[in-house]
Amino acid sequence: MSKKLIRFDWAMKKMLRNKANFDVLEGFLSELLHFDVLIESILESESNKDDIYDKFNRVDILVKSQSGELMLVEVQNDSEVDYFQRMLYGVSKLVTQYIKEGEPYGSIKKIYSINIVYFGLGQGKDYVYEYKGEFVGLHEHDILVPTILQKEQYRVEKIADIFPKYYLLKVNNFNKVAENTLDEWVYFLKTSKVEDSFKAKGLDKVKDKLAYETLSETDKKTYDKFQENIIIQKSVVYTAKEEEKREIAKNMIKKGFDNETIAELTGLTHEQIDKLR
Repeated sequence: MSKKLIRFDWAMKKMLRNKANFDVLEGFLSELLHFDVLIESILESESNKDDIYDKFNRVDILVKSQSGELMLVEVQNDSEVDYFQRMLYGVSKLVTQYIKEGEPYGSIKKIYSINIVYFGLGQGKDYVYEYKGEFVGLHEHDILVPTILQKEQYRVEKIADIFPKYYLLKVNNFNKVAENTLDEWVYFLKTSKVEDSFKAKGLDKVKDKLAYETLSETDKKTYDKFQENIIIQKSVVYTAKEEEKREIAKNMIKKGFDNETIAELTGLTHEQIDKLR
């Protein structure tokens, strides 16, 4: 029987800041970014505080790698229509926060923004998206590349290597079939389970270090309450959405729309629409 594992976002808030558990986060980042990540330190993040909004489960962790890159990992459960702008703001703040006054701009380190969301964001069927910033010529359609001096001085091959890189994991889009090691991590993010056959970096550490049974009695109670709050919040959001659909359907009925059109636009069943009539 497999161990009961705790959710990754709760672990980020309570456990992964401990140096002894860096290997869990290193494994996830290495699989996502396709290079070995070694963590030097976990930096402070203003938005990761214990307060009354814990139940809404926005949590982030700021990693500084041994190579000097900054990696901002954020988990968000609740829908935010302006989340893309939030991603941009978070990275922009890091750019200015971690360069000292008077330092040359060339000292700005590479920033990775990794966003794990459990709600519909944008329109797309995939579950892992990568933003690749390139300068493309409007007329020649060529990609602007760095000079030889820039390549040597900043150790880059592409201009995109200088700019922040964004990753977006839409966990709810994952179909639970793990076809590669990154999928294995997404499977864990969605189900809080690790299959015995999984080989992804860090997942063996997850089974050892994020097991529910290893928590203290106090932490178990805190985690159980955290799980309960997530369920309550999902129920509240679902109820609000259903009520909104019904109001839209009522207005469409008043305007003479047929059931087929109303069902297509609202997602309500014909039986639900008939009851509203």
